[in-house]
Amino acid sequence: MSMKITHINPDTLHKNPAFSQGVLVEGGKTLYIGGQNGFLPDGSLAGNDLASQTEQAYKNMLEVLKSVGASQENVVKQNIYVVKGQSIQEGFAAAQKVWGNFPTAISVLIVESLGALDAGVLVEIDAIAVIEA
Repeated sequence: MSMKITHINPDTLHKNPAFSQGVLVEGGKTLYIGGQNGFLPDGSLAGNDLASQTEQAYKNMLEVLKSVGASQENVVKQNIYVVKGQSIQEGFAAAQKVWGNFPTAISVLIVESLGALDAGVLVEIDAIAVIEA
């Protein structure tokens, strides 16, 4: 059986091009991407604002995907954790700049703080991707 990803958006639910209400995966291997922050390869933060950190977090996710021959098209679920007081719209705009318009099932959670080693971290994104078996 070959891999098939189907985005589920029932007519009875709100539709948004940025996300899917559900994602059905048939076949394939699963990749779990651990929480990515806005850290550059040298370990420093890409910036002290949500936009720069979100852009870098997505660049980091793309690197993980690329390392196994995948892309954002393979991502079926994202959890986005944003520190309280940040503009979700700013984060969304930054994400689209790097990620593009690839819908997936997404949960956005507003948190008091993140468990990163740097107290200035404002966003963390983890994901699940499915690639050909």
